[in-house]
Amino acid sequence: MARFDARRARFRAILQGDRCVYPGSVFDPISARIAEELGFEVGMLAGSVASLAVLGAPDVIVLTLTEFAELAQRIGRAGELPLLCDADHGYGNALNVMRTVEELEMAGVAGLSIEDTDLPQPFGTAGKARLLAIEEGIGKMRAALAARRDDKLVIAGRTSAPAITSIADTIARAKAYEATGVDALFLVGVKTRKDLEAIAAQLTLPLILGGAGKELMDRDYLAQHKVRICLQGHQPFAAAVRAVYDTLRALREGTAPDRLEGIADDETVKRLMRNDEYARWMKEWLA
Repeated sequence: MARFDARRARFRAILQGDRCVYPGSVFDPISARIAEELGFEVGMLAGSVASLAVLGAPDVIVLTLTEFAELAQRIGRAGELPLLCDADHGYGNALNVMRTVEELEMAGVAGLSIEDTDLPQPFGTAGKARLLAIEEGIGKMRAALAARRDDKLVIAGRTSAPAITSIADTIARAKAYEATGVDALFLVGVKTRKDLEAIAAQLTLPLILGGAGKELMDRDYLAQHKVRICLQGHQPFAAAVRAVYDTLRALREGTAPDRLEGIADDETVKRLMRNDEYARWMKEWLA
């Protein structure tokens, strides 16, 4: 586990610092290398993106823990970018949460979030997301902390209460999860400065935001209200889908390969695949 110490330490330093960063949304080793090369401080692997990347399926909790952990491991192996993972509901009850933490810790992630959404959606609730009872959410957070073996791994308690219930319920849940000893709080669906200020005033832990409203997207402002990481969405995966679709369509319609637009040049591809390193190793050990 020592090989992951540096990236986990860098991730914790961000949470304990005084500024807010936007993470790079990644979905495979190459996208993680690109994010690292461009200077992103953190990579973000979302459950929705993982479901698309592995299964081509929507975010309806059909991806398994094994598939998610394997993808996280592949991304982590590609470089030294600290990776924050959306571990959804922990793939089951509190016991499943323990297994989730064990697998993702061994995969090398720097941080993970466990949420209190009632997932997968129970029969009769289609289209109506709902939350677990706070007591069950507390149990999941405690289980996650108990399963952790490396204290440098960050565990964030996550809730979508801002989008599902109310700000009062958000504060109650966040304070309850804060009391369990989690390292950060991940809030999804905060839309206004008024709401963020009301929430932040009641909490002491660093905040991570997802699905934030446009008026919140000012890192200096966010930093003043305990936000240390704010997601911008997962456009890189959508951009990759568009690029592949357009390229295949152009080829299908008869465009010559040398007339295609938007293709990465050989130098960029070789750099991202670390071609020079492999060439050196082949010369040193296979010659």
